Amino acid sequence: MEISADKITERLNEMRQYLQADGGDLEIVSIEGKLVRLKLRGACGGCPHAAITIKNGLERVLREELDPEITIERVL
Repeated sequence: MEISADKITERLNEMRQYLQADGGDLEIVSIEGKLVRLKLRGACGGCPHAAITIKNGLERVLREELDPEITIERVL
């Protein structure tokens, strides 16, 4: 099953509020198939837990809800 970039974007935008509540945000750099490239902004950009936020938070939700093969790569 091919997942659309629009679906991925929509779900990431829904999750932004959690980052924004901690003074951060995300920027979608690109979506190529099942590879999503993100920049974390604000407090999340310099947070030592950013990798955990991406893998155990954002990526896990996208995999569970949309496609188990989605991968998020952090862009600095």
